[in-house]
Amino acid sequence: MSGPGGRTEIRALPVGERALLVEVADGEAAGALHAELLRRRAAGLLPAVREIVPAARTVLLDGLDDPVRFARELAEWEIPARPAHAGEAVEVPVRYDGPDLASVAALWGMTEDEVAAVHSAAEFRVAFCGFAPGFGYLTGLPERYAVPRRATPRTSVPAGSVGLAGPYTGVYPRSSPGGWQLIGTTELELWDPARQPAALLAPGARVRFVVEPVRR
Repeated sequence: MSGPGGRTEIRALPVGERALLVEVADGEAAGALHAELLRRRAAGLLPAVREIVPAARTVLLDGLDDPVRFARELAEWEIPARPAHAGEAVEVPVRYDGPDLASVAALWGMTEDEVAAVHSAAEFRVAFCGFAPGFGYLTGLPERYAVPRRATPRTSVPAGSVGLAGPYTGVYPRSSPGGWQLIGTTELELWDPARQPAALLAPGARVRFVVEPVRR
């Protein structure tokens, strides 16, 4: 994550007149940069910025008065690794009853019960949000458990479906088309416009899946 001198290797690109897109090496570096930006803003050590938006390998800062100047300052930062267990984990009750559970078990070379055990034992982190309001891209499974998307996406995936795609786990906050491998379901409401905040999962949040009995 860090280059010579302990500094994170970054590429900062101006976007319009008041935004800056910061590219880093990988998701872990993006998470660490996002956490450091939030820490500095909370401490009053960050120039005024309207939004800080992480993605898979980038962080967008919008509303900067002088993006070019901030890019020069950012290049001198030493960004610490994000603490592995910082913050209280959001618990997501899940029944491992998804229609693709058997397919994932075959890909992983284990039983369906073992898939549930592996998935629920992992500690996840919301790397970034997108696709639909309240949809978080969660990292935390070892690389060997990455799975491909379905060859043919479903035209409708029920709200609360827990799915896997590549290195990510996600929970569909509402019914929508989707091509993720569905391994379970939850009744937890991920997106509620009447709630503050409306999204249950925010970038940087820790997440644990808690096994619920499958209804027979």
